[in-house]
Amino acid sequence: MLLGGRGSGKTFAGALWLSERARTDGQVLALVGPALHDVREVMIEGPSGLKAMGEAGYRPVWEASRRRLRWPNDSVAYAYSAEDPDALRGPQFHAAWVDEFCAWRNPERTLSTLRFALRRGADPRLVVTTTPRPMVALRRLLAEPGVEVSRAGTEVNADNLAPGFLGHLRRLYAGTRLEAQELEGQIVETDGALFRAEDLARARGARPVELDRVVVAVDPPATAHGDACGIVVAGRRDHTAYVLADETVRGLSPAAWARVVASIVEREGAEAVIAEVNQGGDMVRTLLVQAGCACPVRSVHATRSKRARAEPVAALYEQGRVVHCAALPALEEDMMALGSGEGGPSPDRADALVWAITHLMLEPRGEPRLRSL
Repeated sequence: MLLGGRGSGKTFAGALWLSERARTDGQVLALVGPALHDVREVMIEGPSGLKAMGEAGYRPVWEASRRRLRWPNDSVAYAYSAEDPDALRGPQFHAAWVDEFCAWRNPERTLSTLRFALRRGADPRLVVTTTPRPMVALRRLLAEPGVEVSRAGTEVNADNLAPGFLGHLRRLYAGTRLEAQELEGQIVETDGALFRAEDLARARGARPVELDRVVVAVDPPATAHGDACGIVVAGRRDHTAYVLADETVRGLSPAAWARVVASIVEREGAEAVIAEVNQGGDMVRTLLVQAGCACPVRSVHATRSKRARAEPVAALYEQGRVVHCAALPALEEDMMALGSGEGGPSPDRADALVWAITHLMLEPRGEPRLRSL
């Protein structure tokens, strides 16, 4: 899956990938867009579409009567509209490219029908290119095991865009939801979400030379395999928190993610691990100790809702008291989904971040005070 901003080169990437697949003789491929008009005008005949790919002698020919693209080596790509999912029943394909998934009318039903049709050859593949939107179907797809995600902002393709295009849009939308979604290719929050794109854009900054404290927060998965283990590294300097890294892993056994945490503790010189134990109880602490975790493990219990726990942390972002010291698009997407009222997978990265910031900034601490007598 490629999540990209407007003009970031998503269509070019998808067309190039499918064109390379078609070089194998006799491939049967699928093209699915929001409507048949989009498939033909953008995916096939657009300036970055399939007909523009390849050298002379390899370019495909559009056969309108059969709604298919044919290459000289008898590979073919059939065009389908997401408005008609049932048209995908019956045919079978070696691979498929779907474009602007977030603009589909019935995204989950259409994609499910298409996936049943990916049953030819030894290695069927699916590529999804889209500008993201905060929708349940996209979040569920991103959370599936085996989905590889790439992201591209509009800026990476600036040399191929009209002069002034990017600068004009940034002047209009800098620091807003539209900039994050349409230019940076991030999934932004819906109304009612706690973390705003404006606050996250303002939070980006450099790591201090020294930190007073560093912790690693862990949100363990509910199952042994498949779910993500949220791992976030954060530190504190004076009255500001610094998010240093998002080290979240997916699909590892409990012993394996515990070893990952132990290695991060050693690398960062962390003074504590903050681990949610609702899912594993004392087992979480035992796993970390067995993995060689070299610092104390503090167990925390989620006795309130995710939204209630996150509200004080969101307030710190509004006050400008949290800094992100690296590009953290997946973490920021999780944060903007937290409390939005949508269903979908648990925001493991955001949960870990909330535990880390809460421990560093919001828990009362005994600090020396001086008063005159």
